[in-house]
Amino acid sequence: MRSSGVTVAASTLSRAGMISYQRGHISILNREDLEATSCECHQVIQKNFLARLLGFLPSNRARKFF
Repeated sequence: MRSSGVTVAASTLSRAGMISYQRGHISILNREDLEATSCECHQVIQKNFLARLLGFLPSNRARKFF
């Protein structure tokens, strides 16, 4: 995404009260709304990260923990 696209996205999320964005520093103000706004790929990436962090292989057995 180009920096202008990032600026537009950050401004939109900031106006919605989900993040605070100043000089490249982002603070999450409302995680629940931010996650609800994100696409399903956020959940896929989060589950994959946790599985790798905890040493689970991406299998049906690992998915039971999420």
